[in-house]
Amino acid sequence: MLKKSKNKEIVSQNTNIINESALFEKVSAIIENRKYRAQIAANSEVTLMFWEVGKYINSVLLGGERAEYGKKIVATLSAQLIVKYGKSFEVKNLRRMIQFAVRFNDIEIVVPLARQLTWSHFIALLPLKTDEAFMYYANDAVSRRLGKRELRRQISRKAFERREIANSALTEQSSVPFNAFKDPFLLDILDLKDNYLEADLEKAILADIQKFILEFGHGFAFVESQKRMNVGDEDVILDLLFYNRILKRLVAVELKLGNFKAMYKGQMELYLAWLEEYERKDGEEAPIGIILCASANRKKVEMLKMDRAGIAVAEYWTELPPKAVFEQKIKEIMEEAQERLERRKSLPNGVQKQLDYFYDEKDDDDE
Repeated sequence: MLKKSKNKEIVSQNTNIINESALFEKVSAIIENRKYRAQIAANSEVTLMFWEVGKYINSVLLGGERAEYGKKIVATLSAQLIVKYGKSFEVKNLRRMIQFAVRFNDIEIVVPLARQLTWSHFIALLPLKTDEAFMYYANDAVSRRLGKRELRRQISRKAFERREIANSALTEQSSVPFNAFKDPFLLDILDLKDNYLEADLEKAILADIQKFILEFGHGFAFVESQKRMNVGDEDVILDLLFYNRILKRLVAVELKLGNFKAMYKGQMELYLAWLEEYERKDGEEAPIGIILCASANRKKVEMLKMDRAGIAVAEYWTELPPKAVFEQKIKEIMEEAQERLERRKSLPNGVQKQLDYFYDEKDDDDE
């Protein structure tokens, strides 16, 4: 029986007439919600089934010790399973199941991810070389509810590797949190033309702020552009101001067309001091800043100890090079980052690691 106190929009108190349109919308919402939850449960069971199948096959094959014989066994088993259960059990997919079970032998790790990611997500993740990269992209897909195509896009654009490059510039004395930014940022999404001005760059960002934030990072919310700050009898203007809900702090962004210059440090320090004094709210962490330059001399940035002042510096690329060129450039930057880490022995253990997370895209077709 409908309760009038909770369904005023459906049943009129005066006429007792049912609003059929509102009733339809409410019932539809219930159905869609339950269908969605049922789909999630079904996806989870399918993924866990594939993991269990892969684990059992691998145990029979003695962990790959029977290599040649194992190939024949898998092919024969696949043919039998296809007849009974369909193409999901083709040889290629059976091998993925085995790879999945070998990669994550602990079911306790698989279960929470299987509740939120589909098998197609896991197929996109399997070619990643390290568990760190796997978990970064898996958690990113979960937190931002990325579909398999957007997940593949993030992997192909090397979001994890670029975050690790940015982390390599931070020391244990850093006031900039780890995992906050990337380097370089890929702003090809803005479709800027040649010979653009700084104002054009800012205008392009504001015109498609959603795409910019997707590239910028998770948890960012736009606050203001051309933020005017009065310092004595002078006004200074910050290009962009964001707030990060995860970091719980204001993030100042300054855009520069050319190479990074040492004088930019003092400029950003002034912005951050003003935000600290006039904009920081109770419960928030200290503001941080990022200077985006067309080109950044990372050695110069390191010598200036920018991170201790709460400032990060990163390059932005307005054009994405061809795939082979892009991968080579990122690889070179990561090698430089590794050399930087090796020179600094005082970094936290979490950052002292090999930066080698390149994606092996073979056998990476859509399902």
